[in-house]
Amino acid sequence: MPISAANAALYPPDWDAIALRVKVEQGWRCAGSPAYPDCRAAHGEEHPVTGSKVVLTVAHRDHNPSNYVRQNLVAWCQRCHVTYDADHHARNAATTRARRLREAGQQWLFAHCDADAR
Repeated sequence: MPISAANAALYPPDWDAIALRVKVEQGWRCAGSPAYPDCRAAHGEEHPVTGSKVVLTVAHRDHNPSNYVRQNLVAWCQRCHVTYDADHHARNAATTRARRLREAGQQWLFAHCDADAR
């Protein structure tokens, strides 16, 4: 997964070398995730299930980009990585929506209620 600008400072300066080492150690194949433990999709090849070109990514099992100890890192295909992160992303999205609503205050609600009434 691409590193967001907001999280870039959380990664070590040698992140690219660390991620490369994880991929090499796994033979450039997906390690398989809890949802798809037998996945061994190969980087650069067609995914056996989805048919998309596999781009191996390195995930943090605990979702903490500043925790880059080897046991916390795993190379996954897009399918395994996105599936593993789905609940984490949903929680983050809900938190962001709630924060934006609080920041906007009642004006946001009134603007949308007025538009719906027309």
